[in-house]
Parts: sequence; structure tokens; C-alpha cells
Amino acid sequence: MNDIQILIADDDPEIAQLIKIYLTNEGYQVLTASNGREAMDLIAKESIQLIVLDVMMPEMDGLEVVRAVRAEYGIPILMLSAKAEDMDKIMGLTTGADDYMVKPFNALELIARVKSLLRRSIYLNAQIQAAQEQDLISIHGLKISKKSHTVTVEERNINLTSTEFDILYLLASHSGQVFSAEAIFEAVWKDRFLESNNTVMVHISKLRDKLESELGGVKLIQTVWGVGYKIDP
Repeated sequence: MNDIQILIADDDPEIAQLIKIYLTNEGYQVLTASNGREAMDLIAKESIQLIVLDVMMPEMDGLEVVRAVRAEYGIPILMLSAKAEDMDKIMGLTTGADDYMVKPFNALELIARVKSLLRRSIYLNAQIQAAQEQDLISIHGLKISKKSHTVTVEERNINLTSTEFDILYLLASHSGQVFSAEAIFEAVWKDRFLESNNTVMVHISKLRDKLESELGGVKLIQTVWGVGYKIDP
């Protein structure tokens, strides 16, 4: 936990110091700022995992900081305010804060909310990283990039239609799994499959021809009779 750095931005030094003590006791690294501009400078220079942010601050108030942070960063923000009115909370949350607490606050509740926001952020970052890693799939000599929508073999580009690419990516990203024609149609076309629809079969046939031509006759897409299609790992 000692690699997690939290920024406290509050112009009241006693409150900032109190929060710092709470969070330091939980094992977090803590930085403090006494106004919005100082907070933005620290955010630009340091690796910050969470911001505890007061609304009323000089030079640049909390809402301005939230807008500036959200323009560049996805750092979770817990706002603090002496204002308890619903509209103040709504304004803070709609501006881009992730959570909102009213002063005076309970120390245990503050810590619980900080931990909850960090868990959510860490999980989201893990999901994003997994998605980025999944962007490039290498299978049987093919390199399939979802981001650039390209398929290459030995640096040669295989020209596929958008639909052919989506079918290939679906099968390759779930290698070993058999997909029925209905499942492929609903995943790729985002529509309800009709029993007499042979659209998937036609596209699979064209896709196979292109792949086998580039792979020297290797049959990448396998038919599981009476079930559907798959690409083996």
C-alpha cells in the first residue's frame, strides 16, 4: 500500500493535517496543497492515485480543479465541503468528482470511502490494461490488432472487410470456444438471428478463402458439425 500516493488539497491546515494523519496511519503516502493551483502543480509532477479535495479554496476552487483534472486524468476524486445542501453535492458529482463528504466528517467513514474509491480505480485500471493487452492477438502466424483493425501474416496485410475482421477477432480472442452461427451473428451484427439466415456461413466462407490463401492452405477456422465454428489455440 505504501506505493499509493494521495493528495489532500485544503486551505485549512488543521483539517489537511488531520486527514494526513489518518491516511498515513493506513500506510498511504500523502502530499498536501493549500490551494487549487498548488494542487494542479503537484498532480502534474507526481504520481497521484487519489485526490481528497476541498470545494472552497483560494486562487482556484475545488470545482475548477475537478474540471481541470477531468480534462487530462482519470484520478478518483473525493470532494469535501462544509455545504450540506443537495445541489452542492450534485454540482460536485456532475462536475466530475467520484464521491462527496460533508464537513465535519467521521474519520472512519473517510478512510472507508478512500479505500472504496481506490479499489474501484485499481479494478478499472486492471480492466483497461487487460483490454489493451487483448488488442493484439497472435495466433497461428496471424497478428490481429483490434485498435488498428488490421490482420497481418509475416508483415503482409490481409485485406478483410469490417465484418470479416469482427468474425475473425471474435473467434481468435476466444480460441478453442465453439460459436454457433446464431452467436456469431448476434455478436457481430448486433441483431436477432433468423433461423433461415445463411449470412454467417457466406462470410465465414469468404474469410476462410482469404486466410487459407495467405497461410498456405492452413485451415484456421474449424467447423464443428451441427454446432458452429472455432479457431483452435
